[in-house]
Amino acid sequence: MSLPPGVRVIERGWLSSNNILLLDGDDATLVDSGYVGHAGQTVALVKSALAGRRLRRLINTHSHSDHIGGNAALQREFACRIAIPAGIEQHVATWDEQALLLAQSAQRGERFRHDEVVADGDRLLMGGLAWRVHAAPGHDMDALVFHCPDARLLISGDALWEDGFGIVFGELLGAPGALAATRATLDRIARLPVDTVIPGHGAPFGDVEPALARAYRRLEAFEADPARLARNAIKGCFIFNLLDLESLPRAELAAYLERVPFFQDIGARWLGMDVDALAAWLVAELGRAGAIEMIDGRLRPTMAA
Repeated sequence: MSLPPGVRVIERGWLSSNNILLLDGDDATLVDSGYVGHAGQTVALVKSALAGRRLRRLINTHSHSDHIGGNAALQREFACRIAIPAGIEQHVATWDEQALLLAQSAQRGERFRHDEVVADGDRLLMGGLAWRVHAAPGHDMDALVFHCPDARLLISGDALWEDGFGIVFGELLGAPGALAATRATLDRIARLPVDTVIPGHGAPFGDVEPALARAYRRLEAFEADPARLARNAIKGCFIFNLLDLESLPRAELAAYLERVPFFQDIGARWLGMDVDALAAWLVAELGRAGAIEMIDGRLRPTMAA
């Protein structure tokens, strides 16, 4: 996939978001910083890609753990300014782990200091290109995407992947309207002139219309059956957490699910399952999909971190 010369993508696995480096002479901007468990690796990868340039600014598309987890480490290493989406300033300033979806989902993060916010309608210069900031609520209600009309390029975060989009948490956590917001975001992206998408996870891709069609079909399935959304969320979050844990004894799975409020609450409220039933269902579903394997009584993820 050909990208403008000032745009470099450090493609990561599913535990860490991609890092997008935008070069302006001797300076650079980075979009998203990966998961805290990969922070040391992120610093090394970014330092290598900078090749002596200065990292002046780090911008986050949204506040989930796999996109902000390297912020603190990069801030220490490069003394870069950090810009976050408008709307989450208080959550970051007070390090509200509930609002940042860390506490209830048993995910990790490291506190950092933000210097500025970016908001819908803002204009940015990055990588020698002019970008427009667009609100992209749904997966995260304060999320942003960055669009460069001249290069017909979109940095989409988790608002659009080649095969879908990120989990729509709000609809499950007491914020009805997140599915409608997801549809509005897809509609907004569909109206933009885009030839290439740099997603938050996965390789950059150019078949934008088919990707949007797949995203709409996925959304329609969730709209028709909210329990399907709940099942998707539990499976996706569990695999993410298992990537972080690396393995978990099968015998301890039910106890683990009971300790994590997200799993216990969504399983009971949306699927009518207690933790034992949820554990059995997860093992069967993820095993059938080839997403986990059992080795010496321990569950292990099969997808790359």
